[in-house]
Amino acid sequence: MILKMIPKLISSFNLPFVEGDFFSYKGGASLDNPVHVDDSRHILHVDMDAFYASIEQRDTPAYKQKPLVISHDPRQTGGRGVVTTANYVARKFGIHSAMPAQQALKLCPKAVFVTPDFQHYRAISDHIHRIFHEYTDIIETVAFDEAYLDVTTNKLRLADPVELAVRLQAEIWDQTHLTSSIGISYSKFLAKEASDYRKPVGITIIHAADAHDFLMQLPIERFRGVGKKTVPKMHDLNIQTGQDLLAWDELDLIKQFGRFGEILYQRVRGADDRPVEYQRERKSIGNETTYWPFLTTDSEIDAQLDKLAEMLAKTVKKQQMHGRTLVLKVRYGDFKTKTKRTTQADFLENDPKLYAQMAKEIMNSLPNSPEGVRLLGITLTGLAPISFENIALDLFEHEEHKKYSDDN
Repeated sequence: MILKMIPKLISSFNLPFVEGDFFSYKGGASLDNPVHVDDSRHILHVDMDAFYASIEQRDTPAYKQKPLVISHDPRQTGGRGVVTTANYVARKFGIHSAMPAQQALKLCPKAVFVTPDFQHYRAISDHIHRIFHEYTDIIETVAFDEAYLDVTTNKLRLADPVELAVRLQAEIWDQTHLTSSIGISYSKFLAKEASDYRKPVGITIIHAADAHDFLMQLPIERFRGVGKKTVPKMHDLNIQTGQDLLAWDELDLIKQFGRFGEILYQRVRGADDRPVEYQRERKSIGNETTYWPFLTTDSEIDAQLDKLAEMLAKTVKKQQMHGRTLVLKVRYGDFKTKTKRTTQADFLENDPKLYAQMAKEIMNSLPNSPEGVRLLGITLTGLAPISFENIALDLFEHEEHKKYSDDN
């Protein structure tokens, strides 16, 4: 019934429908386990398809059939620059986000490079968020191009989250002529997985009864938080899929992966009670890791601070933020915790080497502990959107501004 209804709804909203855009993941047996799973919620993950590139294609239709890369042109920057995103034509050449622009040029010499216009992208993102608010006010923004929406109770009073997703997807198209993919489930983790399952212009729902089978066949690389550096360790432990992960007990996962092991234990069992965090201004961005065995040498600590700095830089870039204060958190083997920060007058450059250097300087100022280090964390605070930049006033302007302020 739903599959027949979807094309009709989409056509009524003038959204171009491609057969198979809606997908309901169907599994078999459900999982009986002691982990509590709250399946009462309807959570959407809305992910705009190749957002920045799609905006440029919409504004310049000639780009649609060309390999389009959103980045500074390396031929004009001496080879510098990083790919922000690329359209689906360019992706066929192996081009992807975070790739050096020079490498993208080698993969596709005929690629069209367009310098990103973040102010323009932000304005369109704001427009899309105004559409979100027509459906619910429980919205958690992840980046310009993606957000979670809790539509369990919604302004349209629709009980069927699929119908709501179809209406939302169609309205975004009608108002912006940009496409999106939407994942639906009872948790943020599964909603995110669902949105990735069928792109572009897809709608996928993972029901609670089907979550177990979906997770069992899911490659370990697809579990959130399992990055490029974690995958080889997973494979060394013969963990290739969710089915392999399920066989591990919680304590063994914690020994191998620290606190992330506990999260993995929950996720592979379909448990994720994290709320959609709305009406919250993000005050900090950070990462921390628990270690077993404890870190006991300076070289071990420095290596882990380098890794945390890399993780922080990636998150800061994704969130399109920057900050002035770096905070180091250290928990020793005896559970004593030290937190120390350093603040700069200007926004810090989003450079992992800079973050690592600052963290190591703080670490060197702290007393050594014979117990070793069980946890390290690096956090950036004093955040602002990247549209707010450091502006250096010349002396005359500064004095005039000061005089005006003093006089008023």
